[in-house]
Amino acid sequence: MKKVIGIVAAVLVVLIGVAVAAPFFVPTGVYAAKISEAVKSATGRTLTLGGDIRFSLFPSVGVTAENVAFANAPGAAEANMATLKSLEVRLKVMPLLSGNVEVESFVLVEPVIRLEIDKQGRANWAFDQGKAAAPATPAEPGKPGGPAVSGLKLDDVRVSGGRILYADARSGVAEEVGDVNMTVALPSLDKPLKANGGLVWHDKKIDLDISAEKPGALIAGGASPATVSVQGDPLKLTFAGTLANAAKLKVDGALALDVPSVRALAAWAGTPIEAPENTLGPLSIKGTVAVDGQTYAVKDADIKLDAITAKGALSAAMGGAKPVIKGTLDVGDLDLNPYLPPETADAKAAPGQPGGPAAGGQPGTWSEAPMDMSGLKAADVDFDLSVKSILARKVRVGQSVLGLAIKGGRLTADLKEMALYEGSGKGTVVLDASGAVPTMRKTFVLAGVQAQPFLKDAADFERLSGTAKADFELTAKGASQKAMVETLNGKGALAFENGAISGINVAAMIRNAANAFLDPSAGETRQTDFSELGGTFVIVNGILKNDDLEMKSPLLRVGGAGTADLPKRTVNYRITPKLAATTQGQGGTADVAGLTVPVIVSGPWHALSYRPDLEGAIKEQIKDPAKAVEALKNLRSGAKSEELLRGLIPGAQAPAEEAPKPNPLDALKGLIERK
Repeated sequence: MKKVIGIVAAVLVVLIGVAVAAPFFVPTGVYAAKISEAVKSATGRTLTLGGDIRFSLFPSVGVTAENVAFANAPGAAEANMATLKSLEVRLKVMPLLSGNVEVESFVLVEPVIRLEIDKQGRANWAFDQGKAAAPATPAEPGKPGGPAVSGLKLDDVRVSGGRILYADARSGVAEEVGDVNMTVALPSLDKPLKANGGLVWHDKKIDLDISAEKPGALIAGGASPATVSVQGDPLKLTFAGTLANAAKLKVDGALALDVPSVRALAAWAGTPIEAPENTLGPLSIKGTVAVDGQTYAVKDADIKLDAITAKGALSAAMGGAKPVIKGTLDVGDLDLNPYLPPETADAKAAPGQPGGPAAGGQPGTWSEAPMDMSGLKAADVDFDLSVKSILARKVRVGQSVLGLAIKGGRLTADLKEMALYEGSGKGTVVLDASGAVPTMRKTFVLAGVQAQPFLKDAADFERLSGTAKADFELTAKGASQKAMVETLNGKGALAFENGAISGINVAAMIRNAANAFLDPSAGETRQTDFSELGGTFVIVNGILKNDDLEMKSPLLRVGGAGTADLPKRTVNYRITPKLAATTQGQGGTADVAGLTVPVIVSGPWHALSYRPDLEGAIKEQIKDPAKAVEALKNLRSGAKSEELLRGLIPGAQAPAEEAPKPNPLDALKGLIERK
């Protein structure tokens, strides 16, 4: 027995000796050639081991190589996709005999990895295998990667001084991540896996810390508690939850993102944001993140940006032909003023707006530049937004609810609710870019809005008061702003009740047309009251037409008709005020006896002119001299006429019988009677 044991011991000594001595007798070139051949067969690329190569078989199986290079794809800008100053891999032999893998060391020193996309969109990490791949080993239930080893231990696993370079020849984008240092420790599959390190991007150091409580379960296709921490000057991101390495990746846990400055983060990422100072500062997002395969979701999110607070949820399904995004966002009080550009002192209109230069065009024109609507085809969206209040400049909007949907290049924005200056509004905008020519449809309804405070806040216009209501429906089509305006069609109505026009006295205008539009300093004391003011309009190919403007007021009737050429930005409108001998306002008729002095409003939007149409006034009276004379008589007779005139014209008195004074109405009366 002792002899047998001695023989076995001798054989083991010889085998160990051969294992130790073999690397010294077998040329390293043989090993290098075999390794390179295997890599070539698997990837179609050449692996070059240019420096010293050392092999060992006992007490650990290992290889150490220097100046390692892995060839790039044909036609790539760089010859090598990856280079290493040195590579060291060592596995302990004895644990292998029991089915365990114990990595004594896996060290990459100064690796440089180049990721490239050429002008045809081909990525250099897509390998063209030299031989057909062997059929994959069927996976055991719960083990996606096939049979697992019974144990795994990682001792010295690290990356030192690495660099990752990315270049896209299509867009010219180039990025570099440097000083990549990472260490991984795994005492066993039953003990926590820990990885930590850092990198430098755009001159900022980012620290990484990753842990998994049950690495063995992850390898077997199960789940494990896990944490991730990314920290640096630009941001801090933490995750704590569960990670499952099943057939589909699953992640579920708490996510927290803190950004000291969104503006600084955007600049660091290479996409600076132009925004007013003291905006886009601190950002905080806290919520629950869930990943199920290619579906990503953030739930129960609390969001804070500057002074804006919101709650919401968002999901994105990326597995289809295009992303499908769904979400809700409930915003508190939203003050937009800090984010709006400052108003100019000369109050010039913004580009593309009435009175100002159109974007990409000449002053006073609509832009002919094609509108880019490709974004409507990039994803399908279903999003609901609610806002407690909005402040933009001086305009205040109350509780509002907006539904936004994009499907197949068709956007529908549904304003379900809007509180506006004691009134309400709702409407829909549909922008369809699914066809060859984009189309647009708008509908809007407004009711109960107090006109004066709204117009004052919106346009510093205080001369119109009353309760307003409006509705309109518009359609258009075209690939540019100009084409949309030229094909604009639709109809609508606008009405005011129980209001006044300040700064203008229509009765005084009839007495003396030159005083129709008074000095603004007198506007607060001069006004024309009305019970009803409104009209309807139609738009055909960009030409707006109104022929039923009507204002009803005691002693006054005002009519109007004309057009607005939207493509040319011009107005040609005739306002016809009538001094009527009736005190009936709301509900009264417009066809009553009276005197008229029409006013012509015409010219470009930014420079409208107003002039009395005296010739038209005479013609109006000539049409029906009997009514004109009757109106004059009613206005000139008795105490009633004095009361009427006092109500119409502040300070007016009925002429004394014994000392009549010249009156322009008398001259007009005589002219009509003679005619």
